[in-house]
Amino acid sequence: MLKRGFKVYLAEANALIETVSVADLDWLLDQPDTVLVDVRETVEREAGMIPGSVHAPRGMLEFQADPESPAHNAALDPEKRLVLYCGTGGRSALAARTLLDMGFPSVASLAGGYAAWQTARKK
Repeated sequence: MLKRGFKVYLAEANALIETVSVADLDWLLDQPDTVLVDVRETVEREAGMIPGSVHAPRGMLEFQADPESPAHNAALDPEKRLVLYCGTGGRSALAARTLLDMGFPSVASLAGGYAAWQTARKK
């Protein structure tokens, strides 16, 4: 039995991070200081993505977020508000917690992730 499973990590992350709804996403994306970040794997992104999002896979996030890393992604700017999404919201919550721990001051996770965004677009 694990000492700390994913449910514990998710609960801790969700207690610390901001979560934004799909309904608020369009308004947020109209703000010039907001960057939408897709933390899903490349194969997931190839199947569809939210337009205008930047790709920073969860497995490479710390490397892409750190300006001292050779893999740095300049779109992950700590001066911007970063809204992260994944398939359903779990990975983006953990990723948002990681960025907060790294010192990014304004990070949020999209509630329900890409699946919730797709559902909202079908209505």
